[in-house]
Amino acid sequence: MTLTKQEFLISSGLRVQTLEFWLEQRWLLPTEAASGAQFSDADMARARLIRDLKSDLGVNDEGIDVILHLIDQLHGVRQAFALMRNALDDD
Repeated sequence: MTLTKQEFLISSGLRVQTLEFWLEQRWLLPTEAASGAQFSDADMARARLIRDLKSDLGVNDEGIDVILHLIDQLHGVRQAFALMRNALDDD
């Protein structure tokens, strides 16, 4: 499911300024369409994670950068292992 920017703002409860900052920081990377930015379920989950890290745990912006980078690396490694496992299973 994809959401427009307005739908994303309503569903996430974020303020426009907050979303704009997160987009500038590249913490969220919606896909671009002719009608504008399209946000996925993964974007929504990531926004919830960022909000929880900031509000519940008090993580600052630099910490958010580090945490998101590590999460992205972890997902990349998991994907690489899955591809390798599939290649080995095909042999």
